[in-house]
Amino acid sequence: MAQVSMTVNGKAASGEVEGRTLLSSFLRDQLKLTGTHVGCDTSQCGACVVHVDGVAVKSCTMLAAEADGAEVATIEGQANADGSLNVIQQAFQDHHGLQCGFCTPGMVMSAAALLKDNPKPSETEVREYLEGNICRCTGYHNIIKAIMAASGQDVGAIAAE
Repeated sequence: MAQVSMTVNGKAASGEVEGRTLLSSFLRDQLKLTGTHVGCDTSQCGACVVHVDGVAVKSCTMLAAEADGAEVATIEGQANADGSLNVIQQAFQDHHGLQCGFCTPGMVMSAAALLKDNPKPSETEVREYLEGNICRCTGYHNIIKAIMAASGQDVGAIAAE
């Protein structure tokens, strides 16, 4: 067993973990931050995306011990300070970028990483960036619209695929 400490959504967090404990398990089981979803455990679906030191990572493929000392951001930390939805979350709601909601936390976290690095991505860039995120419900059209809207761009010309 090892002790890990990190900052999660701006707050100090620590716990004891086995060497094989995944970051996703630590977040969900020990910190009770269940917004980070686990859909595959093989880095295929992207439902577990969180930010570690500002970089989007699939938390089901990272050990909790690897995040020792890191700044971790989860979906629970994305809302505005007053608790209202942030611009990306609001765009997902406004543009119906979710259905069952299982993939939504990973999609929102991936979108946040994309928009941090590329504030005005093209539709093609959004589609390429989301390659590692699987949604089984929406067909992606409204997710693309939501991300484009969150970037302040016109969504009227988004092609339905």
